[in-house]
Amino acid sequence: MAGALEPADHVGGDTFDYVIDRDTVQLSVTDAMGHDVDSALLATLAVGALRRARRTGAGLAEQARQADQAMREHGRQSYVTGQLLRISLIDGRTEFISACHPWPLRMRNGHVQEITPKVDTSHLLGPVAGPAADLIVGTRALHPREAARTLIAAIVDANHGHLQDDATVMCLD
Repeated sequence: MAGALEPADHVGGDTFDYVIDRDTVQLSVTDAMGHDVDSALLATLAVGALRRARRTGAGLAEQARQADQAMREHGRQSYVTGQLLRISLIDGRTEFISACHPWPLRMRNGHVQEITPKVDTSHLLGPVAGPAADLIVGTRALHPREAARTLIAAIVDANHGHLQDDATVMCLD
């Protein structure tokens, strides 16, 4: 597993977080609205609430609910988009929710497809980017760390070195 974050030209609020315990792998990717210190603070608040809920054994929907509640309790009128994923290391079952974030992409046998969640909290707003299947297929032989770096470099290159928003990639093999 590897992640990479390329900051925009301004302060932003992208995060990625993961934990591997005895029975599960859990991941989150979030993007707080805005490009200022408030968005960075909002991102920190969201990740802290997600971690707190996760440590109590809460499911993904409850983790998202608690993050939302934390933002409301602290007077945050902004929002966070994101994805939460839990994979059982015992039987391989997954739980996945999205809060208006671009769908993740899965590559198997050289084919890339979007993964759509069973629960979509689409009442939040967020941009949906098109898939970059050829680029992902081109990284299939790389270690996740190198794949994440390659994908981030391609994003930076496509934007001529000046990102208007943070770019975050997580690769799980």
